Amino acid sequence: MSALKDSHTSAKGCRFLQVLKQLAIRNRILRALPAEEFARIVPHLKRVQLAKDEIIYLSGDAIEHVYLLESGLVSLLSTTDSGSNIEVAMISVEGVVGLPIILKNSSIPYEVSARFPTEAFKLRAEIFQAEFERGQALHEFVLRYLNVMITQIQQSSICARFHRLDETLSRWLLTVHDQVKTDTLILTQQAISNALGVPRTAVTVAAGTLQRGGAIRYSRGKITILDRERLEASSCECYRVVRDELHHFLNE
Repeated sequence: MSALKDSHTSAKGCRFLQVLKQLAIRNRILRALPAEEFARIVPHLKRVQLAKDEIIYLSGDAIEHVYLLESGLVSLLSTTDSGSNIEVAMISVEGVVGLPIILKNSSIPYEVSARFPTEAFKLRAEIFQAEFERGQALHEFVLRYLNVMITQIQQSSICARFHRLDETLSRWLLTVHDQVKTDTLILTQQAISNALGVPRTAVTVAAGTLQRGGAIRYSRGKITILDRERLEASSCECYRVVRDELHHFLNE
């Protein structure tokens, strides 16, 4: 009887430690999983550090791993034959890099690189796909996140077509600020130019407009957000559409 009691106590202790481990997770999908699903995945997670500007995947690469972000920010870039880039989406602690694998697409159609120093969990693609195909919570959460990605891509397209560049830059800076949680952003003109798909001279003009309005301070390679409210006032509605979708995608 004592042995049974000790075994029960030990099992409860293990479950408690498992809950504590999951609560320490920052990735929103992993954190929201039921304990049973999390327990199946956690032995296969490998924590990795990604340096600023580190390339995770080039367009056409085989998807061998998915990355569930714990901090930082990665950028999904589409590249033309002439070498021009435009950012199609950003991923942070809410999401997963490597989603084409759930659509049975074994190669990635865009370049993925770390916009800032980033921490992530690396998971073999076949394990992630097998868990997704069980049709349980991970399946539902990933599909909800896929909708967030579609919304982000949709609004980026609308923004590029219909909004002034200072509005687009405001939207982009607000999104970055939300994810990296710092007022000082180390960003070159070229990085912003690649993200927005505009010439560097246009970035200079738009940043100058925001600086004169008191929203940011802009110098070579660095943007400091001085007044978040002014930056939000300068942004188009695209920021709020994506932000609200992102905030609510795991809510009932």
